[in-house]
Amino acid sequence: MAFRLLALLSSLLFAFELASSACNSDIEGPYPISLVVYNSLADVQNLTYTTDIAYRGILLGAMMKIQESADTFKFTITENPDYGPYLVSVNGVAGNDNEQTYWELLAQLQNGTIIRPDVGVGCYIPNPHDKVILKFTKWECV
Repeated sequence: MAFRLLALLSSLLFAFELASSACNSDIEGPYPISLVVYNSLADVQNLTYTTDIAYRGILLGAMMKIQESADTFKFTITENPDYGPYLVSVNGVAGNDNEQTYWELLAQLQNGTIIRPDVGVGCYIPNPHDKVILKFTKWECV
């Protein structure tokens, strides 16, 4: 009997927390972001995509949404057991260790500042109206 009462109270508390958290947020629904594919090593046109991302959703989810809706956007990832999803290729262009090329993740914030997030596509949470940039480039050994 005590277990059933505890389970009922726990369920009610969870429902109350969900209802009250929905009332405390200014942004609780999806919001827009854009994604730019930029190849700095080839003379090709940049491609820009827009989508809505879930509130506090990760970039990888937005990329999957774009891939499902746009024939001109495809990407592949590999799972790294230590660091999570790693972006391998975009639109058939893959990074290459021998050529020292990779896809760099950048984000242009609403104020125009461009940042290099310290996480990858599986952890980065874009802010509303961010412009996420996937830049194909070379790394330099120092």
